[in-house]
Amino acid sequence: MILAPMSAPRVFVTADIGKEALRRLVDSGFEVEVHPVIEPPSYDLLTVKVGSGVEGLVTTIRDRIDDPLLALGAAHGLKIVAQVAVGYDNIDVAAASRHGIPVANTPEVLSDATAEFAFFMMGAVARKLYPSEELVRSGRWGVWHPHHPWLGDNVTGKTVAVIGTGRIGKAFVHKCAGFDMDVLCYSRTRDEAFAQAVQKVMDLRAELGFGRRRTIRYTSLDEALTTADFVSLHLPLIRTGSSSTLHFMNEARLRQMKPDAYLVNTTRGPVVDEQALARVLQDGTIAGAALDVFDKEPLPEDSPLRDERLFLKLRLFNHLGSGTYETRLSPDPNIGMAGRAVQSVIDCLRGADPREMPWVVNRPPKGPSPNA
Repeated sequence: MILAPMSAPRVFVTADIGKEALRRLVDSGFEVEVHPVIEPPSYDLLTVKVGSGVEGLVTTIRDRIDDPLLALGAAHGLKIVAQVAVGYDNIDVAAASRHGIPVANTPEVLSDATAEFAFFMMGAVARKLYPSEELVRSGRWGVWHPHHPWLGDNVTGKTVAVIGTGRIGKAFVHKCAGFDMDVLCYSRTRDEAFAQAVQKVMDLRAELGFGRRRTIRYTSLDEALTTADFVSLHLPLIRTGSSSTLHFMNEARLRQMKPDAYLVNTTRGPVVDEQALARVLQDGTIAGAALDVFDKEPLPEDSPLRDERLFLKLRLFNHLGSGTYETRLSPDPNIGMAGRAVQSVIDCLRGADPREMPWVVNRPPKGPSPNA
């Protein structure tokens, strides 16, 4: 669908991001075209739109924004790519920089939503919430018994390893502190001030009688994996180089975990080797896992993760971590991903200096303003 006014700077939006956010673009004087179906636009369609002279491109993680597409955009007046997500591994940011196109993302506004979903996933797999509901709905619950047909595991009082302490990882830690969990943090960059602040909260909770005294500290990856009852991943997906996180949780690392431990992933699917995860779940190396992201999405029908023998051990979700009305659709850039992406487009097309735009991930170096 195309929204008025016509004969104005053109913006192509690859998915419906909510009428209120789209209205902000129209009210800002732009001609807005929204991809009209639920499925993502094909690469060929993206090529046509970019080649037709759109100045703003609003994307999602489903869209492949590579060097040829960006080169075409640069030749036809593309001024910004605004991604409705924190992650942007689907965008060749280095190519965007070469072609002088700023790329914006939507950090911070989804931190709490994703962190709380990760926490709920952790509880769901440990306490076997879905199998319990399915037992009732299927009519197979015939009698109450103290430990048949299965038991779950406590979350309160356990040790959780938080792998990656960026915004979402830290928000996840806050939730865990409220459940009297000991926290082991692993990150390439340690934020000791954050850990000290959380420790003060933990100490105060214990002093006030809200729970036992708990601890938080940074540690090695080996200790985190071998010690924790839960391992929650909050790493960016980096596909190449010495900092690569592709298959960060490979078979060797999965087998370092305790046999009664659980893995939680709300970051990016390729961070986990899914074939290896299926194997370690099958042979009982770990107790279970909960995944909101996958190597290929939607999850293929032939994925080993769909094996019915993993029903009690594995919870699978549809990339819903940030999926609240407020977080996904609010037009307010201080609240919603849609609002934040739209604000970047508005600022850029109104002539803002990309170096001063808060959510641009490839800011140009200092020098004369690129819009001068």
